Amino acid sequence: MGKVVCIANQKGGVGKTTTIINLAASMAAAERKVLVIDMDPQANATSGLGIPRNTRNSIYRALISMKPLVELFVSTELETLKIVPSNKDLIGAELELIEFKNWQLRLRDLIEPIKNYFEFILVDCPPSLGVLTLNALVASDAVLVPMQCEYFSLEGVSDLLDTIRRIRANYNNRLEIMGVLLTMYDDRTNLARQVRENINTHFKDLVLKTVIPRNIKLGECPSFGKPILLYDIKSKGAEAYLNLAKEILRNEKKSTR
Repeated sequence: MGKVVCIANQKGGVGKTTTIINLAASMAAAERKVLVIDMDPQANATSGLGIPRNTRNSIYRALISMKPLVELFVSTELETLKIVPSNKDLIGAELELIEFKNWQLRLRDLIEPIKNYFEFILVDCPPSLGVLTLNALVASDAVLVPMQCEYFSLEGVSDLLDTIRRIRANYNNRLEIMGVLLTMYDDRTNLARQVRENINTHFKDLVLKTVIPRNIKLGECPSFGKPILLYDIKSKGAEAYLNLAKEILRNEKKSTR
């Protein structure tokens, strides 16, 4: 049965969508069957995988009408990677979903029938702790938290951790933190090194060994609708995300022994 992982941090600009695109692609390159679910109305994960943002069949239709996700799968350039795309209609879902009974469970109920199709289901969340992110957390087995190596990186993370604790208590007692991922790291600056040290002190063993560097190629590839592996496989960004996929797959193998 596939593992559902949401990539969440209510602070914007931390490399959340970059991570979901490139982690998914790196897992697919390792011949894992992967599904991305884009729960962010900005639809950056959708366009970053080469899918038009105005696609009609989107996660919005599933959340509102409970349309089966299998009918919404869109193929990508990588054979074992599919996506359920987002579009601008999702902007209104925050208000519409709360009209439904048990609105917190809708994504979980949509994912359940397709869990056996994939080894990993990665959910991209908007940069907030609203209705869409709560649905993603309730539906997930684990949370991956990207954190930018800049001054305000720890700002708001306590709110996310409090939300995770509440969801464990009320809806999803299996929810775990897969890890904290350091992103946009520039080892040439004292600030980045200090922030890295602070995050390691604060989160200890939760911090993943892989660090994503600040890399211009990672910034360029979304405008071409390609993950970094298909844009510049020799870049430091590609190397970092391949290492991240290896680390996560290795950790998962250890945990299932």
